Amino acid sequence: MRTCSEDIREDKLAEMARQDNPVAMKTLYNRYVRYLTAICSRYIDNEDDVRDVLQDAFLKIFSSIDKFTYLGEGSLKSWLAKVTVNETLKFIKRNGRLDFVSLEKENIDIEDDEPELDNIPISEIHNMIRELKPGYRTIFNLYVFEEKSHKEIASILNIKESTSASQLHRAKAILADKIRKYQTLTPYAR
Repeated sequence: MRTCSEDIREDKLAEMARQDNPVAMKTLYNRYVRYLTAICSRYIDNEDDVRDVLQDAFLKIFSSIDKFTYLGEGSLKSWLAKVTVNETLKFIKRNGRLDFVSLEKENIDIEDDEPELDNIPISEIHNMIRELKPGYRTIFNLYVFEEKSHKEIASILNIKESTSASQLHRAKAILADKIRKYQTLTPYAR
C-alpha cells in the first residue's frame, strides 16, 4: 500500500483520514506511531500491553478523527497524544495497576536540592522514571509531561488532590535519589 508524502501537512492528513482514505490513515500511523509508543511506554512497562493500548488508541483515533479540530501546526500531534494518554489511563484503571502508597508508612528522606541532569543521558532518565511504582509513575507523568494540575490528576484518577501531591513529591524524591546514585557510580555524569 502506498503512503502519502511524508511532508503532507497535518490539516490535510487529518482531512484525508476523516474521509477514510487508507493511504492517509497508514501515513498518519507511520508518522506518529513511535511518538505515541514513547508516550504509552512512560506509563506502561510491558511491551505487549503497550501494543494493546496503542491498538486501542489508533482505533479510537480513526473512529473519532471527525472530532479533531485543526488549530495550527502541531495540533494533530497534540490531539493524538491526548487520545493515547486517555486510552493508557483507561488500561491502567481497568487492570488495577495503580497502587498509592501512604507516606506515613514510609521513611522519607528528601533532600532540598535537586540533582543536576545535564550529563545524564535522556534514555537513562526515562529508565529511572519507568522503574517507579505505577502509581508514582502515572502521577509524575501526568504532572510533568502532560502538565496536569493536582486537581485534574485527582479527577482523572479518582483520588484526593493531597494524594496526587504526596505521590508526586515521593516520586521526585525517589528519582532524585536514583540520579544521585547514578552520578556517584558514573563520575562523568556530574
